[in-house]
Amino acid sequence: MKVILLKDIKSLGKKGDLVEVSDGYARNYLLPKGLAVLASEGNIKKAKEEKKAQAKRKEKERQEAQELAQKLSNTTIIIKVKASDEGRLYGSVTSKDIAQELENQAKIKVDKRKINLSEPIRYIGNIDVDIKVYPQITATFKVKVEPEE
Repeated sequence: MKVILLKDIKSLGKKGDLVEVSDGYARNYLLPKGLAVLASEGNIKKAKEEKKAQAKRKEKERQEAQELAQKLSNTTIIIKVKASDEGRLYGSVTSKDIAQELENQAKIKVDKRKINLSEPIRYIGNIDVDIKVYPQITATFKVKVEPEE
């Protein structure tokens, strides 16, 4: 029996896939639980339209991510923190601080978990920071850490 999956099923396929399953599996498990629908001509056409719409949506998201990455790569943020005379910070600058300053100074809201810092910043200076904007799209922006006066 051919069915169209309404949800991702690990052993069968992804949402919207047309798969061949045994009659009993479809009648007793997939259809009653709402995991699949019968593969009629109307349902197949509807699934194809949904896949096209989803692909279009993903492409739009990807374009927006490219634009954001371009904007970020031209951005420099300045963070003022307390520091010793040798340039060592009293504390550190974390990805949370960077995300907060990015929103305050550049009006760009990003999730702190997307900012790649191998370890917190503990010294005054200029640092290039990577941020994962979208899968396979990363941007690098500059963070300038200055001492408070």
